[in-house]
Amino acid sequence: MKILMSKSKNRKSALTSTAMLAVLAFTNLPAIVFAEPSYQGIYVNIPNIENSTGTVACALFESPEGFPAEFLHSATHIMMMQIRDTKARCSFLDIPPGTYALAVIHDENKDGKLNTNFLGVPTEGYGFSSGAEAGMSAPSFEAASFSYDGQNLDLTIRLNY
Repeated sequence: MKILMSKSKNRKSALTSTAMLAVLAFTNLPAIVFAEPSYQGIYVNIPNIENSTGTVACALFESPEGFPAEFLHSATHIMMMQIRDTKARCSFLDIPPGTYALAVIHDENKDGKLNTNFLGVPTEGYGFSSGAEAGMSAPSFEAASFSYDGQNLDLTIRLNY
């Protein structure tokens, strides 16, 4: 009987020790396993899309080359987003720190370009970072450029129609 009780106490002691180790291990898990992923990036909100037809194209440039007209060939990153309730959001993740410029178009007919009329005036919505405005031509890279430090950056670009 004493042998059985001794084995029983050892099992209880072993179980208690194992349970304590598990509790200690799980106490540290929230910081390791259950932590929210952190994705640093440039987040672009487009709040004033005229309608929900087509898509929104967001083009991120890291140099003046091709800005903004040649976004399919010259942009560093391009995102095509569906429009939801006349709004869209483009997210550029894991972008290294640097100087960038953004061009956004509302590609209503999904042809991958900003359509214009016979005078060259855009017939689809467009916008640029840093509040850069188009006059007789598109703004320069310098006018639309912004510095990015590698942390989260939220931008809002309002489209012109």
